[in-house]
Amino acid sequence: MSRHVLLTGFEPFGPHPVNPSELLVRSIEGKIVGGRAIAVRVFPVETRTMRDRLEAVLRDEQPEFVIGTGYAPGRASLAVERAALNVLDFAIPDAVGTMRKNDPVERGGPDARLATLPLDEILAAWAGGGIPGYVSNSAGTYLCNQWLYEALALTANAAPPVPVGFVHLPALPAQALQLGAETTPSMSLELMRRGLETAIEAVAQWLESKPAAPAKRAGSQMWIPRGLREVER
Repeated sequence: MSRHVLLTGFEPFGPHPVNPSELLVRSIEGKIVGGRAIAVRVFPVETRTMRDRLEAVLRDEQPEFVIGTGYAPGRASLAVERAALNVLDFAIPDAVGTMRKNDPVERGGPDARLATLPLDEILAAWAGGGIPGYVSNSAGTYLCNQWLYEALALTANAAPPVPVGFVHLPALPAQALQLGAETTPSMSLELMRRGLETAIEAVAQWLESKPAAPAKRAGSQMWIPRGLREVER
């Protein structure tokens, strides 16, 4: 089984010239955390290419587990998402000007998909490390929600299983100053990095406590299902 983790972030979008998720994952790229090597990808904020990009990176990397990150100004701390909804309803266009209003992520797909990371273990690890964080019940209806829904769909029947989840990030202190410090919570990049590394360690420990999965045949690859209902574009 692969002994590495895939972390993803997003490029800047809309009125935000900096995306903390890109800075965060780049700061951990190539490190060893929880006994796992860290691979990183940063995605453009483009709805129509999201699924294809995700499918390609999952096939290339074949990670043991995947954690996506994204920027959510106004969040008070780290927020690990419980579910992704099968809806896209943008307040602003994506990076290439596409607007989606009340569109499904996957036509005919389930109304929601639940994250497959161990949320309780992550939350307990954050609390034990003095890192502010909580379980969020809404990933929104923008690209972060789409990322989580698509990633869960693509790994739904992966063998061996590939746990997937998503963490929303608050503003950096400099961003909070620009957005209005009196109303915008913030967190330092160093504390975000501690939080993400702690989450990786918690997932690694959870996986190691589970019964070993059957060994894959030599030359076999993680199976990513194809032929799911066409994503509405």
